[in-house]
Amino acid sequence: MIIERKHYLERLISRIDNQMIKVITGVRRSGKTFLLFNLFYHYLIENGVPEDHIITLSLDDIDNKEYRKPENLNAYLKERIQSSTEHYFVFLDEIQLAISKEELKQKDTNVELYGILNGLLRRKNVDVYVTGSNSKLLATDVLTEFRGRGDEVRVLPLSFSEYFPVFGKSREDTWRNYLLYGGMPNILSLKTDEQKVHYLDSLNQEIYLRDIEERYGVKNPLGMEELMKVIASSVGSLTNPQRISDTFKSSGRKEVSAPTIADYLMYLQDAGLISKAERYDVKGRKYISTPVKYYYADTGLRNALLGFRQFEETHLMENVIYNELLYRGYSVDVGVVPVRTTENGSRINRKLEIDFVANKGSKRYYLQSAFAIPDQEKMNQEQESLVHVPDSFKKIIITSTNSPLWRNEQGITIMSIYDFLLNDNSLEL
Repeated sequence: MIIERKHYLERLISRIDNQMIKVITGVRRSGKTFLLFNLFYHYLIENGVPEDHIITLSLDDIDNKEYRKPENLNAYLKERIQSSTEHYFVFLDEIQLAISKEELKQKDTNVELYGILNGLLRRKNVDVYVTGSNSKLLATDVLTEFRGRGDEVRVLPLSFSEYFPVFGKSREDTWRNYLLYGGMPNILSLKTDEQKVHYLDSLNQEIYLRDIEERYGVKNPLGMEELMKVIASSVGSLTNPQRISDTFKSSGRKEVSAPTIADYLMYLQDAGLISKAERYDVKGRKYISTPVKYYYADTGLRNALLGFRQFEETHLMENVIYNELLYRGYSVDVGVVPVRTTENGSRINRKLEIDFVANKGSKRYYLQSAFAIPDQEKMNQEQESLVHVPDSFKKIIITSTNSPLWRNEQGITIMSIYDFLLNDNSLEL
């Protein structure tokens, strides 16, 4: 089973010879290695690059353990790059394994690996691509060290458009399965529900939690796991560390302070498990620092954390829309529209919410996630914030119903979740 991740392959192709180190990041098991060592490798071969000019090294392979020592790695690369004029590609997988625990703990340490990578960058005939597990080697660490010479390509779990043709069933059946088990690539090779549940549980417990605990020396792993569950159960809800700390107290859990929760949230974001959407005042054109919303990188991981007991399609659909916008390269905020209205004869100030404000370059879209719009009253509710937006950027409502795309009298586009997810150009329809 080969999943053609054309979206990310095109990103790598567009970065060839850009005189930067390509840093491929993303939650573990999302397909970074397959993208680089299979898809991109074969692209280069098919376009005439000799095999011996593509140097690949997986540092998590026990046979390559000796190259985790920077001096051995440097010697190996010098030996393989035999010409100063012929073009070479270097692929290094799991590069965090070439960094000692002492260097990981002390961010101000001169990491030997970075010196090696910077040395490769100075050789104009060498194009370098690296992957690393976020929870052990932060992309921000690498990009900061390269001082503008690092180029990040963030890989997410499979989008619905990648998942659908491989799953091989109807859109509706595929959608239900995707919401339940998510888009981690290996899910598609598992046959039974039991296998899928076990796989997702093992990712959460044996990889993500353990990595974070080791990377940061988490002293309260139970508190970290409980926080993950709190975030999972409230995707798309406004929150902040103090509110979460209060939730711990009110639910009878062991108390965790707000500052500790703030640290834990940062760890989860660094690991690629969750992403934060900040609130943006559309009229005032400014950010509102708190509260914010968090979304899970994968709905299957989210559901597994909760024992598959909270399958709220409304919230999961919102999470998928958010991830799709990230997949397409948009920065995504939560929109806030201040309005003054009259209620019972009195003028009051209200803050209406837009689920997503998606920005990329000069483009902007306002999007609402609406599970269903059965009548005009619901339509009025969903479009209220959109009609008060004081600009002419496109406004879209996405529904779960399989209905044709249409526009209402307010100029708002209403489309189905399938039209949105399965058409890369759906925002322009």
